[in-house]
Amino acid sequence: MERRLAAVLAFDMVGYSRLVGVDEQRTLATFKRHRSEIFNPRAAQYHGRIVKFTGDGALIEFPSVVDSVSFAVEAQLALYDENAALPEDQKCQYRVGVNIGDIVLDEGDIFGDGVNVATRLQQIAEPGDVNLSGTAYDQVKGKLDLTFEHLGEKRVKNIAAPVNVYRVLLDDKALALSTPVAFPTAPAQHKRRRIAAAVAIPLLALAAAGVWWWQPWTYAQPETTVERFAYPLPDKPSIAVLPFINVSGDTEHDHLAEGLTDDLITELSKVSGLFVIARHSVFALKETAGKIQEVAAELGVHFVLEGTLQRAGPRLRINVKLIDALTGLSLWAERYDRQYTDLFAVQDDVIGKIISALEVKLSEGERNVLARIPTDNLEAYDYYLRAEQEGFLYSDVETYRRTLSFYQKAIDLDPSFADAHAGIARVAVDVWRNDYNMLWSAAVARKIAYDAAGEALRLDPNNARAHTVLALLQLVDKREAEARDSANRAVAAQPNNAEAHASLALILVHTGSPDLALSELDQALRLDPAPSPSFQLLAGVVLYSAKENERAIPLLESARNALPSAEPAREYLAAAYARRGDEGRAQKEAATLLELFPDSNLTYYRYLYDYWREEDLRYHLTGLQMAGIPEWPSGFEGKESDRLVGDELKNLVTDKTWIGKHKNGTSFVQYFDKSGNTAYRSANSNITGVIDIRDNSLCEQFDGYFLDLMACGYVYRNTTEKTSDGKYIHVTPQALKFFSVEQN
Repeated sequence: MERRLAAVLAFDMVGYSRLVGVDEQRTLATFKRHRSEIFNPRAAQYHGRIVKFTGDGALIEFPSVVDSVSFAVEAQLALYDENAALPEDQKCQYRVGVNIGDIVLDEGDIFGDGVNVATRLQQIAEPGDVNLSGTAYDQVKGKLDLTFEHLGEKRVKNIAAPVNVYRVLLDDKALALSTPVAFPTAPAQHKRRRIAAAVAIPLLALAAAGVWWWQPWTYAQPETTVERFAYPLPDKPSIAVLPFINVSGDTEHDHLAEGLTDDLITELSKVSGLFVIARHSVFALKETAGKIQEVAAELGVHFVLEGTLQRAGPRLRINVKLIDALTGLSLWAERYDRQYTDLFAVQDDVIGKIISALEVKLSEGERNVLARIPTDNLEAYDYYLRAEQEGFLYSDVETYRRTLSFYQKAIDLDPSFADAHAGIARVAVDVWRNDYNMLWSAAVARKIAYDAAGEALRLDPNNARAHTVLALLQLVDKREAEARDSANRAVAAQPNNAEAHASLALILVHTGSPDLALSELDQALRLDPAPSPSFQLLAGVVLYSAKENERAIPLLESARNALPSAEPAREYLAAAYARRGDEGRAQKEAATLLELFPDSNLTYYRYLYDYWREEDLRYHLTGLQMAGIPEWPSGFEGKESDRLVGDELKNLVTDKTWIGKHKNGTSFVQYFDKSGNTAYRSANSNITGVIDIRDNSLCEQFDGYFLDLMACGYVYRNTTEKTSDGKYIHVTPQALKFFSVEQN
């Protein structure tokens, strides 16, 4: 890289989107003429080097400030003369900023404060104006007979010190300075406000036309292009598919519009040569969908696809437009008037046109994947779309049931519908991991998840969701190598799937690769920059597990505030605050967690996360302990002298019946036979299981309960709880029970 002192001039076109909306062809033709007749000749005349055309302007390097100001004045006057005879809605104006400073030259591009200040001056200029920095003014005063207006010191974005700003007045002195042969005779008087109202656009058109010959993903994005973007643009064509709008006048077809959006995102996500924003982030910006450039800037993408859908009986009308968000140009648009049965053909055509317009090369494998249709039964597809619209992360019981019902109806109509099988697997693994036994027992949910994922992969070996489900199951089963392999297969099958990257991050962080996990998570969050609360929770857990608490805490806080069931977020927040040394917040989160889930305790979490590596588990449990989470439910601490051991404990669970109450007041009866079998009854439960005595602990395992784990606890003589009639206390990871014993 080379450093040097240079005069930098930044252009920005004003009102380009409005002009394109009025007359796109005329605006482009005007720009081409301006470029050939005004910008390029004068840049050569004043020894300027056009560094690059950006999305809404241009950057030019000059050997001197005098040359750059001369160029700016002559160009603005030429534009003023042209605009004078035009109606307001056709006038083209520009803003110009000029600075002198240190720049860095790198492969033809320029960077540094010299560039940054010029860009900021341009941004605060009024249409038709030329703004100079104080250092540029010092170089030009006395050398050009121009009138300058001092605007004072201005604070501008990302520049630490205020910038002294001067404006060049385009008055009679400016007219006298301009080269006679370059312009037609201008009026004798030019009032600045008239000029400001008349001048300012072709530079954005300049960049707009540049899109046809310049591919901005081939090298680092111009600084002036991406400054307004929330994220740097990727090094490959980047696109956001905005939610299609249902214009049928019937909300019954909303799921069809959302489904079309989802499918386009899913299919494009399978193309490794593209960067595709995730579903939740585009739907999160649904209300601003009409402001294409704002949406693109917030999501950090170059291109945006938008469209509408209308269904009337068997007829379907779909309008689609691909837009270059840097310029506002429509690269491709199409209207489809088809039968509903042609829906997949429309999707294929849209995807093909996008790939062609963005000049993306497909591998043979990608071509085969994109050629595959999910089902040839449109009724099954309709049920699948309804299931996807329901959602299933941290849902209520009825939502889960509706979702599963829709998936099952899709499978009944088309048993070979791989995506529907994968959908059931995703619900099942969620039920299993969170022990939602109101739907299925843990054992049943686990088996359904395995079976459904396996069937989806038998039908479609590249099904990313099924690979992700399989990876999570294998992780909890402590099959680390297989879990990593399945998670990597999910990412390979759908490189732009944010959930697949985040799940791979979770697998990696719990199998000893935190650095790789952070890299995958960063990719997931870039693909889904406005993540859902459940995704925020997942990301927060990965960051916390990688000991990146400062990054984890904001995500966990956001998830806590949004999720209907916030216990997991509060659990990790309590430990993260404690690890950060924020004792007050840690204790507050722990206290709230204990209110919501009174039986929270370290022993419970030790069992729940028994598949974690010992170091990670110790880190988490210590953090929870620091926050105030007790070792056993209800903060119980038994005396060693009161604990039953040996034959005394064995006799208590051999051919006996326990009758008592839980700490929360729930009555129960538990039967034990002579062979190690047990049955538990309460108003809400009727379960059977087995017991074992291990190291003077009573260990129990109930089918379909507590993830089918064998959980151990202690039995104490009740010498402390005077309010209870129970002679004994049984403490387990899940409950505190007071009971007396009867012989069977």
